[in-house]
Amino acid sequence: MNWDDVRIFLAVARSGQILAASKRLGVNHATLSRRLTALEEALATRLFVRRTNGCELTAEGEIFLGSAERMETEMLAVQANLGRTDAAIAGVVRIGAPDGFGVSFLAPRLGKLTERHPELRIQLVPVPRSFSLSQREADIAITLERPKQGRLVSSKLTDYTLGLYASHSYLANNGTPLSVEDLKAHRRIGYVEDLIFTASLNFTGEIMRSWDASFEISSATGQTEAVRSGAGIGILHDYIARQATELVRVLPDVKIRRAYWTTFHESARDLVRVRTVADFIQELVAAEHAIFL
Repeated sequence: MNWDDVRIFLAVARSGQILAASKRLGVNHATLSRRLTALEEALATRLFVRRTNGCELTAEGEIFLGSAERMETEMLAVQANLGRTDAAIAGVVRIGAPDGFGVSFLAPRLGKLTERHPELRIQLVPVPRSFSLSQREADIAITLERPKQGRLVSSKLTDYTLGLYASHSYLANNGTPLSVEDLKAHRRIGYVEDLIFTASLNFTGEIMRSWDASFEISSATGQTEAVRSGAGIGILHDYIARQATELVRVLPDVKIRRAYWTTFHESARDLVRVRTVADFIQELVAAEHAIFL
């Protein structure tokens, strides 16, 4: 069995589409489709039901997925131990991050790493969701909680704080709240409740029992922009909000504390490219630690 064909199978299984898998692997989609067919023929079984809108694993494909992921883990370990295919700091590292941290902090700073290592390619996916490291949706995930399950390696990046903010224009038109009770008379901005992907984001209850936002946005950067526009009062990351001169800290004694963690699968522990990126993120945060608190 050809390992490259197994790698293709995993890419299609995780993306659900041949075209998306071909883009990620840098392989022509027609070639990828032929290789997938060759794997099915070698195994004498059908792994996918192929449709115009994507690929769905068959029952046999689901069974093979577990074996393929174990093969992948072993192959990564062998490559790292031999020090051959991953000795250079090269290749693709995908970082999954919350959108606030990913857009406002990482995006402007990761270019320094690609300057330092021209053969390294960074993929930053700053979206408000969780990432499956075991399914290789990302090589490194920035998480809001330390994972308690799975074969994962985690280290704390930093604590950070959030507070209440409004724009100068909003306060000029609506007045400044002097207590938490006063917030009930103001328009409030918050997360879309049923799209909150981790309990750490459900922090409105730490301020008032029912936040009852009039404007719900499923991303931290979106909430920041809404507050800047004068749409209402929101709970924003201090390290992001302090960059906007049009924002005012409201009820400064009200403060929420959270933390960021870097996490990657233990099979990637010895991969130079992954370790290099994880270490660089740690260095960035350590160098600017004061902005988070």
